[in-house]
Amino acid sequence: MSDVKQSPLDKFVEKLRNRTDFTISLLLHVILVAVFGGTVLFKAVQEPPDFEGDGGGFVGNSEAVAAPPPQQTQVLPPTQDITVTATPVNNTTVNAITTTAVSPMNFNMAQMVMAPPAPTASMNEVTMAKPAVAPPSLGSGGMTAQEAAAIKSFTQGWGKGTGSGTGTRSREFEFTAYIGRYDGGNWNSTISSVGGDPKKIDNGSLPNLLAYMSTRSKNKVKTNYDKVEAIKLDSQDLFTKKPPFIFITGTKDFKLTEAEVENLRKYVRLGGAIWGDSSVPGRFSRFDIAFRREMKRVIPDKDKDWEELPKNHPIFDQRQAYYPEVKEIPPGLNYYREPVYALRIYGEIAIIYTANDYGDMWQIGLLPDGNIDLRRNERNAYVAINDNIWKNRDTYLRNISKESLDLTYKFGTNVVLHLLTRWESKTKSAASL
Repeated sequence: MSDVKQSPLDKFVEKLRNRTDFTISLLLHVILVAVFGGTVLFKAVQEPPDFEGDGGGFVGNSEAVAAPPPQQTQVLPPTQDITVTATPVNNTTVNAITTTAVSPMNFNMAQMVMAPPAPTASMNEVTMAKPAVAPPSLGSGGMTAQEAAAIKSFTQGWGKGTGSGTGTRSREFEFTAYIGRYDGGNWNSTISSVGGDPKKIDNGSLPNLLAYMSTRSKNKVKTNYDKVEAIKLDSQDLFTKKPPFIFITGTKDFKLTEAEVENLRKYVRLGGAIWGDSSVPGRFSRFDIAFRREMKRVIPDKDKDWEELPKNHPIFDQRQAYYPEVKEIPPGLNYYREPVYALRIYGEIAIIYTANDYGDMWQIGLLPDGNIDLRRNERNAYVAINDNIWKNRDTYLRNISKESLDLTYKFGTNVVLHLLTRWESKTKSAASL
């Protein structure tokens, strides 16, 4: 039989049939071209920013953080070579993640750093307008000579002379203190009065403390403890009677009126003081929160805040304190021993706050010999003791003993004598108004 003549195409197909390897190779190339044709198989993966540093952020704690110039992008430091062993992943997935997210290399640190303040003048120019003619200053915490003279006029009647020795033991004093009367709370929580009359307070915290001071000093410190009464915080009596301090206490939340705030602000700037004592020992009671809040309205200066009295404060100083044996804060009711806090004006205490409930302890009076005053009147009622506190002294109320009471009374005396004398050195050279 003669050979059938084949076309060139038939011959090519015949060769493919006889060459399996070639056929498979051709098919693979066709598939690859169909799938990946026109697509870049691999893209460069941008390296993420360095997350080193103790803070876990973009910048380590050892680096100085400063506000960057406006409209500038922070340049990241060169990254370190890091060897990472990871499970192989599908390149297509990695490519999708790294190319669809916002590039971390475009991160702008200026978005996370507070903008620098605009250039300002000195702090004195910021906080108050500079007067045309600066008044003469005594160099006492910014107090001017005129302010010093006003304080001297308001306070000079409390102390009688300088005494023959050092400290306050050798001197004589005379003053009358008052209970602060405000609305919305229980200002009378630690005192009792005849028939509820705020002008007839017969015993309790402040009367007992002042009586202790008079009797122990043999009336060299004349406190007029039998004249204690409540005074309204918006009353002009604060400026006519000139008390060295107003004692404010309670157990409830309260809010001062604007008139009360303005009156108290004027009073402390003239040299008076506010002594707050919580009738609930410890922090975060309703009174504690309210007193701290309302007194910041009286002294709203941003550069003044509640501060703890240091251990070397004159109240605890053996050379200056009336009772040098009180070297630290005494424990109050139920052994609470919170720090003594203060707000200052011209460097001196304007508002002092004790959160240890000394007032309820002072509802137990002491006799001049140091024993608890158990005397009774004609109605068989205690004359210097709150009966409820006395009955519960070993159950709900603790730290009621003549030793602990005597220590708190001495501490209270040191506080009062400091409030009486704290302005003397700063106003000594000021002319009286």
